[in-house]
Amino acid sequence: MPSWNRRDFLALGAASMASAIAQGSRTIASDVRVRAAVLGIGHAHAASKAELLRNSPDYEFVGVCEPNAEVRLRHGSGSAYRGARWLAMDDILNDPSIQLVAVEARVQDNMSYAEKAIAAGKHIHLDKPPGNDLARLRSLLAEADRRQLAVQMGYMWRYHPGIQAAIEAARQGWLGEVYLFRGVISSDIDPAARLALAEFAGGMMFELGCHLIDRMVHLLGRPSKVSSFLRHDSSHQDKLADQTLAVFEYQRAMAEVYSCAQQPSGGSHRLFQIQGTNGTVTLQPIEPPSLTIDLKEAAGPYKQGKQKVEIGDKPRYVVDFTEMAEIVRKQRRPSFSSAHDLLAHETLLRACGVL
Repeated sequence: MPSWNRRDFLALGAASMASAIAQGSRTIASDVRVRAAVLGIGHAHAASKAELLRNSPDYEFVGVCEPNAEVRLRHGSGSAYRGARWLAMDDILNDPSIQLVAVEARVQDNMSYAEKAIAAGKHIHLDKPPGNDLARLRSLLAEADRRQLAVQMGYMWRYHPGIQAAIEAARQGWLGEVYLFRGVISSDIDPAARLALAEFAGGMMFELGCHLIDRMVHLLGRPSKVSSFLRHDSSHQDKLADQTLAVFEYQRAMAEVYSCAQQPSGGSHRLFQIQGTNGTVTLQPIEPPSLTIDLKEAAGPYKQGKQKVEIGDKPRYVVDFTEMAEIVRKQRRPSFSSAHDLLAHETLLRACGVL
């Protein structure tokens, strides 16, 4: 897949609209709001997605559903849901006016809810990671493609401007021949969350490493070999793989992704880095973005030597949902294909020892 910037998005949108018109498909005016609902609130990102849909001019927020009474009791009192209309699942699935469903359930429920939404003819935003069954995801995406429905994966850095700039520098050859990708994404997970995550093979690699693996696959493709170290090194009495490292081998490059569950202020220490024969681009912290590029020789828009690159900070998922509204209106095609989503998930499951 190519790297994407605003110019690319506008060009793709124009091309998609022209294609739709040529094929007789009906595009929808950009000021028509997309009716959307949230299905499941057990995911860590659920509240922020509900808040975004409620406040976005692109959407008419219909309401939220949490079929599990215990999960609703635990998470449903947050400010994101205050004043929201609570719906039954059938209220969402049987309402033909609801065009988009944001599936934000616990990971163990996500695929089931997603399958129901696709069967009901809804476009979906599916939060990560999409379960631990590759064949099931393949079937979901195939059915969505058959029905001409979009499945947008909720990897939080697909549209991150700093990561886009770093990948662009690599793809344009400004870094020379890329030989190393490095990523760190850690956090300080509380005991209750640890117990929930311990259910899944790979632990922190599954929960957080997926974001970096998605971007790594976007840049480098399918690795030829994956070696993982999925350790439990903390004193917590659970089975969570809380210190994890995966090494990915490519024909002429290597990549490493690290994630742990016990790093205080982990967000400020997250790292995204690409190294090449002409230099290195480093994003640390990732949020808010602090991007540095260090080049042996000037290339593209960058001068020789080390330099700070000004990158505007954007809230997570704003660009994702803006694009999704345009997809629903038939004004553009998705930036990421089903083939990419399958490869990213396959690579994640290899890193988690499932495949």
